Amino acid sequence: MTRNFAEWLLTFTDSIANYKYYIDFETIYKNAEMYKIELNMMNTLIGSNDIEKDFEQLLKKYPEILQCIPTLLAVRQYEMIVLDDDGNKFEYNFKKMNYNVQQYKIFMRETGLFELIEKHLVNNLYDYVLGVEAGLNSNARKNRGGHLMENVVERFIQKAGFKKNETYFKEMYLQDIEKKWKLDMSFISNKNTSTKRFDFVVKTDKCIYGIETNFYASGGSKLNETARSYKMIAEEAERVVGFEFVWFTDGEGWISAKNNLRETFESMNNIYNINDMKNGIMKDIFK
Repeated sequence: MTRNFAEWLLTFTDSIANYKYYIDFETIYKNAEMYKIELNMMNTLIGSNDIEKDFEQLLKKYPEILQCIPTLLAVRQYEMIVLDDDGNKFEYNFKKMNYNVQQYKIFMRETGLFELIEKHLVNNLYDYVLGVEAGLNSNARKNRGGHLMENVVERFIQKAGFKKNETYFKEMYLQDIEKKWKLDMSFISNKNTSTKRFDFVVKTDKCIYGIETNFYASGGSKLNETARSYKMIAEEAERVVGFEFVWFTDGEGWISAKNNLRETFESMNNIYNINDMKNGIMKDIFK
């Protein structure tokens, strides 16, 4: 059946954000819980009248409290490099002390952590870390967004009756496809010089399907490059016996790049959006 590109483009959606996209509290709680004991030890310093002395005593008795300090500064790693005003470089290790207590006191003072704790600017360091983790988690929103379309496509693959690692597979390279199903993928791999990887591969009794997924909420030059690239892959895939290329894409970003997308749409058999998936296209394609 011939499809109308303009009508198809009207069915594109502006967002695929799910409930977990905006913030992932499960991860926030898990990360904060890692240092709950150490943070509660550090809580004894809140409002201290002699923060440096009390910190020194606490550190000597419980050196493990160092592990929670990077988190207080919204830093993930245990090693932190600092260059002081005199040009001296210090490479602090918060997993295992590599300087004396005095040097760690300098770190706490100069970063402002002593002031935060001493002046009672927070009531509980564990609650403070929950806030820090919430901020870090919101910064990871872009990474979550990058996988949203993959998750959408995978759900529809599963609804169509395919089972992971049995009849569908995630992130398969051309070499893996060749080895598993004895297909000649050299037309796509540029004679085995390319390391192309498909987001999904679906296996039916009649054919192997290589699948790419993406979603573009905003425009840009990348979209034109993507459309051209996938058009070329579709043309190359036609030369591979027993293999088909399928592209699932969506997002209002395509409005600004519709000319290139139209060109690919008109030359490629298997290009679909989320609306197509909702209308059961998976069962029509994968037979």
